[in-house]
Amino acid sequence: MIEQESKEEKKIEKRNPWSWIPSLYFAEGLPYVIVMFIASVMYKQMKISNADIALYTSWLYLPWVIKPLWSPVVDLLKTKRFWIYTMQLIIGGGIAGVALTIPMPNFFQFTLAFFWLLAFSSATHDIAADGFYMLALSESQQSFFVGIRSTFYRIAMITGQGLLVILAGFLETRFTIQLAWIFTFGVVGILFVLFFIYHRFVLPHPKDDKHAEYSRDQSLFTEFFKTFLRFFEKKKILLIILFMLFYRLGESQIVKMAPLFLLDKRDVGGLGLNLTDIGFLYGTVGIIALMLGGILGGLAVSKKGLKFWLWPMMFAINIPHLLYVYLAFAQPTNYWIISACVAGEQFSYGFGFTAFLVYMMYVSDGEFKASHYAICTGFMALGMMVPGMFSGMIQEALGYKTFFIYVVLTIIPSLFILKFIPLEYSYGKKKTTES
Repeated sequence: MIEQESKEEKKIEKRNPWSWIPSLYFAEGLPYVIVMFIASVMYKQMKISNADIALYTSWLYLPWVIKPLWSPVVDLLKTKRFWIYTMQLIIGGGIAGVALTIPMPNFFQFTLAFFWLLAFSSATHDIAADGFYMLALSESQQSFFVGIRSTFYRIAMITGQGLLVILAGFLETRFTIQLAWIFTFGVVGILFVLFFIYHRFVLPHPKDDKHAEYSRDQSLFTEFFKTFLRFFEKKKILLIILFMLFYRLGESQIVKMAPLFLLDKRDVGGLGLNLTDIGFLYGTVGIIALMLGGILGGLAVSKKGLKFWLWPMMFAINIPHLLYVYLAFAQPTNYWIISACVAGEQFSYGFGFTAFLVYMMYVSDGEFKASHYAICTGFMALGMMVPGMFSGMIQEALGYKTFFIYVVLTIIPSLFILKFIPLEYSYGKKKTTES
């Protein structure tokens, strides 16, 4: 009997990673794309102005900006396993709240409130899921499954930007816009209730997945604040922070305005595409191009090092915004030309974004690697949030043509900053001793 109980404990402690990693990282990626992309598309269909969409949905980045500030709470209270399935249930409730408040007269304010709940729950879920991943797997398993978790996160992006938008577009042709989005969000809400049930029973119980002892609270918080102090003691930290804030300045505004530009009617300067077109563009063509650009960027850095590729990648993430200048002036009707332009911009973004990711790893290297990387991602999110907030106002003031020219010119701050940031010559380059 005792032997049988021991075997049962081992079975619970370690389960086949294939049974939970794909579903866990799909559940991590889907709320993010709902908050960052689908919310804007839905509000556009419901006739909210570009300025209001950009301003209020950009605020939804805030939970990811300040995520490092409450990450110790996930360690102090309960287990990471508990946080994962609890956040999934709250995410499901938040999505259901969006669906239920869409028909209300003040739907914009009510749905934004539930998107806020969704954003905070999703950011907390990220903290718990990434921590659980390291606790539940051995070092070799972590290395093996890192590509798997990334793949299923991307599949979630495809599902959100592609399938869900296409579903909403299909339903809009048969029902009212409100009913279409109520049904779409209802489906996702039910999906997250199923994720909650599944992970409640399937996630393993690693021995090290424990909350911190209360007697250790003081030292834990002391170490927490020490990590912040060490980060800001880094050499040329002000330039490093400016790099993280300005490197994606153009992209922070394109990511908000591009889908709205594609959806807007031609008589106001847009391209007049429908939701099915947008779903295909971003959910298939765009994601594939983005992934290919990212893979090529990673190979390039490992071959020559970050120092060699930093300037070309900085141009790669900014100069292709000229494709939107072309689209705004030419307003082509050929769907394949539009697709090629979006794919080109997404491919270049994936390639250029690699430099940003690798540089954050460079900055984070040292005693507090994980915490410093979290701080870097906070600055990255801040650099996306603040410019995105005002992008709609700028676009409405300038019009699409001038707005996209302005976005191209936002490369200028990076041209000055990149010349002075600290960087070792060979960082990121694969060593000859590595297999």
